[in-house]
Amino acid sequence: MRISGIKNLIKLVEESEIAELEVSRFGTRVRIRKVVDQSNAGGKADAPPLASLEPKIDKEKEVPTRNANHVPIKSPMVGTFYRAAAPDAPPYVEINDIVKQGQIVCIVEAMKLMNEIESEVSGRVVEILVKNKTPVEYGEVLFHLEPI
Repeated sequence: MRISGIKNLIKLVEESEIAELEVSRFGTRVRIRKVVDQSNAGGKADAPPLASLEPKIDKEKEVPTRNANHVPIKSPMVGTFYRAAAPDAPPYVEINDIVKQGQIVCIVEAMKLMNEIESEVSGRVVEILVKNKTPVEYGEVLFHLEPI
């Protein structure tokens, strides 16, 4: 998640009556909590409460809990995720497709280099966790496979 996005979330919490907001995106979890100090309001009914925002960024990668035997395919780098070799080409894999070990499942573009990502196991694609043309982080889960 970008700093500008975090700043927008902080502004949203400041300007609303939301006491706490937690957002998870691209493997990063951000929690923003507004602490209201009633003692500084001076007892005036129309005085706005003072807010202290403490954003907390959890850098631990969130791996969705799935069936215990599902195998994740993770991004080996930071970049942009592409499901196909070209905009007009069909995706490498779809849900329920059977893939073999070493088969290309997607591309991650990093610094203008197209890196083909291969499956480390043979299995059936049970979940695609990332949308086409979106940024991914190192270690982010892209797919879940059911080994065969």
